[in-house]
Amino acid sequence: MIRHIHLKLRFALAFALLVPWAARTALAADAPFEKEIKAFETADQQKAPPKNAVLFIGSSSIRMWKTLDSDFPGTAVINRGFGGSKIADSTRYVDRIVTPYHPRMIVMYAGDNDIGGGRTPQQVVEDFQAFVAKVREKMPDVPICYISIKPSLKRWKLVDQIKAANALIEKFTRSEKNLDYIDVFTPMLGSDGKPRPELFRPDGLHMVAKGYELWVSIIAPRLKQ
Repeated sequence: MIRHIHLKLRFALAFALLVPWAARTALAADAPFEKEIKAFETADQQKAPPKNAVLFIGSSSIRMWKTLDSDFPGTAVINRGFGGSKIADSTRYVDRIVTPYHPRMIVMYAGDNDIGGGRTPQQVVEDFQAFVAKVREKMPDVPICYISIKPSLKRWKLVDQIKAANALIEKFTRSEKNLDYIDVFTPMLGSDGKPRPELFRPDGLHMVAKGYELWVSIIAPRLKQ
């Protein structure tokens, strides 16, 4: 009888310990973009990322930048873009895909999906402020460059919100040291004041090589600071 009670107690204790662990595991597995973040961590284990690098982070315009390494010769770069992400997603994973690299500079492109998903310009700048604050907790002086939300054929109907978000973020970057705003919005417009079609893939959102070539010409001088 006593042995039976002890077995029941042991089972109850094991179950109590197991349930929180299982819940935590399920929660982590269900976290947005957890699969992509783990893939980055696996890649880091297989090949150590370069030191003193410029970290490019953000959404698909960063993820799909396949020529990033060769586009900035003489500059060590790390690409940690994950498609479909919003600014808050980069903030969520700062401790896993930003601070471990100790980058000399961070270049972010995010906000496009935020506006596309219904975030207001004010919410977008607040999300960027939260990203900066999170990074500053462990890297108070690292320069952070924000690439403006680009104009695109697909999201041209949202152009007023995009312009407003860009303006708010530019204003914020001027208010603190080691922040930079990189305007790609204006150069991506044609003489008609609309997005240049030759810069985009058939989906009207993502860029072809010519679009990235334009970005490189604008961004490269800013990486020398």
